Amino acid sequence: MNLPFIDLAAQQRRLRPQIDAAVAAVLDHGAYVMGPEVKRLEDRLAAFCGAKLALSCANGTDALALPLMAWGIGPGDAVFCPSFSFTATAEVVPWTGAAPVFVDIRRGTYTLEPAALEAAILDIKAEGRLTPRAIIAVDLFGQCADYPALAAVAQMHGLKLIADSAQGFGATLHRTHPIHWADAVATSFFPAKPLGAYGDGGAVLTDDAALWERMDSLRIHGKATTSDLVGASFSHEAKYLSARVGMNSRLDTLQAAILLVKLDAFADEITRRNRVADRYAAGLAGYVAATPSVIDGGVSTWAQYTIEHANRDGLAAHLQAQGIPTACYYPVPLHRQACYATYPAPGGLPVTESAARRVISLPMHPDLDGATQDRIINAVRGFNG
Repeated sequence: MNLPFIDLAAQQRRLRPQIDAAVAAVLDHGAYVMGPEVKRLEDRLAAFCGAKLALSCANGTDALALPLMAWGIGPGDAVFCPSFSFTATAEVVPWTGAAPVFVDIRRGTYTLEPAALEAAILDIKAEGRLTPRAIIAVDLFGQCADYPALAAVAQMHGLKLIADSAQGFGATLHRTHPIHWADAVATSFFPAKPLGAYGDGGAVLTDDAALWERMDSLRIHGKATTSDLVGASFSHEAKYLSARVGMNSRLDTLQAAILLVKLDAFADEITRRNRVADRYAAGLAGYVAATPSVIDGGVSTWAQYTIEHANRDGLAAHLQAQGIPTACYYPVPLHRQACYATYPAPGGLPVTESAARRVISLPMHPDLDGATQDRIINAVRGFNG
């Protein structure tokens, strides 16, 4: 029998009565866009992560774009980000007219390497063509980047810091969420994420009320904010005043309602995911080139369980023949993609290049039972390629 890579159906079976009730409540009140559940979700997300404010939006990509737009980042500016990530991390930068600058990652955790970041910033400053403005660090595979070190680099150079927590929402470092160090934390509610909706969605966390207000304007067609309306005189509805060029990035109320139910179970699911990860680590030690490392003091949400193997493709074929799916993140790093080829990648990114050839992810979800996990572990251990 073929196994699922992420078993969303198992989670739905556990939560179905609560989800049905939440969906029915939205159908009853009929406020399908920006309904009351959206504000409740924003409040709950902020409380969960210790942030002052949360702003929901249509997807995780918009969640990355909104702070860049709100800060006025644009042509001539540089935004530093890893190449070993999904394209959304980098693609929001050219949307603003700015240039992504690709930075190497740390071995073991696959997150942005602070020393490589510092070197890249100095390289761009020395060249003089671009102005460094911001950093996007990615909580890859579910764990926090080294935010104390990254924040120190950002502060030294006067740069904004975004935590791309699309895969790592809920992850902590020394029992603290990334918002403690970052100017903004962006996350995604794509169904396969640790906290996933039944459609698309995203959110931005921040402690900056002015940033929140500007992003709130941008997500709803550049609407005039309370600050924009100071001293204004008009007789029509305020929603017909546009203070800036924005976008349409509102979260559907149905998704907010579902996410509220899932958020109730989320802390327990993080614990379950860590049990699965610990069991993988114990069962695979010595049978693969590397099992994943977690930063000291970190707790991962384990969006993926990613190992390294010298014969990655051979192992994938071996497992597939036994009905065990795998995934390869990311076989072509962003700086090797044609659409990003003209952007800087100082230092050549050797750790990124190595990871792209060797990593392979195994089935991971909070409902992965012991017998099924033993089947996966034994299949990996039985590969002699």
